[in-house]
Amino acid sequence: MYKTPLVFIAACAGMAFFGVTMLSLGPILGQLSEGATALPSTMSIGIILGTILFGPIVDRFGYKWLTIISSILALVGIQGLAYFQVMPMLHLSIACLGLGGGILNGLTNAMVSDIYDDEHRAGRLGVLGGFYCIGALLWTLLNYFITDFHIPLYLTSAVMVGFIIYFFFIAFPQAKPVENVGFKQSLSLLKYPALMLFAVVLFFQSGFEGASGSFTVEFFKNTTAIGGKAAILAMTWFTIGMMAGRFPLGPITAKIGELKTLYLYLVIGLVGVILFTFGQSAAMAYISMILIGFGVGATYPVILNYIGGIFRNQSGTAISMAIFIALLGQYTFNAIVGLSFAHSHYNALPIMLIVALIFIMLLVPLALQIGENAAKNGKNAK
Repeated sequence: MYKTPLVFIAACAGMAFFGVTMLSLGPILGQLSEGATALPSTMSIGIILGTILFGPIVDRFGYKWLTIISSILALVGIQGLAYFQVMPMLHLSIACLGLGGGILNGLTNAMVSDIYDDEHRAGRLGVLGGFYCIGALLWTLLNYFITDFHIPLYLTSAVMVGFIIYFFFIAFPQAKPVENVGFKQSLSLLKYPALMLFAVVLFFQSGFEGASGSFTVEFFKNTTAIGGKAAILAMTWFTIGMMAGRFPLGPITAKIGELKTLYLYLVIGLVGVILFTFGQSAAMAYISMILIGFGVGATYPVILNYIGGIFRNQSGTAISMAIFIALLGQYTFNAIVGLSFAHSHYNALPIMLIVALIFIMLLVPLALQIGENAAKNGKNAK
């Protein structure tokens, strides 16, 4: 029998590792070998593969060994970035890091969804998401203050080794009942419109996060008088805003409910995008990024809470499918905004951000209604 607090600590550690994974290349890319600009693509492939793989595996075999294996893969990737200089080995390292990180992202969300009931799930998923921000922020700050990028890599590796040892000594949730897992059962989830709609919501959420993370600095540099260093610092405020939004999510949802909480956050995010569009000073840029980060901080925890509640007997596979579709949104938004920036259409970024928020606001009530109707008719996956 597992102990919920110990498993939750393990999940938070894994999510922090994923935060490091997502920002791993940003601060150090320019210090790696020539041709390193191709590494982010390899990272994306690894994350997508990890996202596809984790769900059916944890539903069928449980969480313990995949948590350990994925953490070791991420550790190998981190060490490879520290030791290798030739491009083939760097690509192999970043593929391991992306694969391990992609598994950890989905696995930790599914695991927290499984160990908490409907009353506590959304709040705990919010705290879990906060640890993504902690991992990303600490990695960024380490590289900001330490010029030799090897030292942050070694420090991160030491922490990861400590937690991998911890994973060996605690119990994790077991596999799902055998009748609920398998290829046929996994494919059966595709027939649930509620799951597909929730996944589309995350498509726009990930598109929002991906575009803002990839193009905010260039937007400020090309549309305002803000200098390059100040523009780079704006992304730190985005992470701080998201962290500030996720940690108090539990008490807020307990008081006003998940749907009202989500809309409250999204409205704050919309205000942030408006300030982002028209602000010209560094102070306004930082305020807008805090509001944007805070505003989108609730979407993932709340939506994964709904998915975990409706599809409890196949939570890993359901969350795997949803996050996979979400990653397609990140790719799509990055491609559209990137093409627009290549033609100097910089206002495409705030337009795409506003479009994403509007679609999230429109789709969530529809997905909830369909999910509730399916539950009443006994057609959900519980």
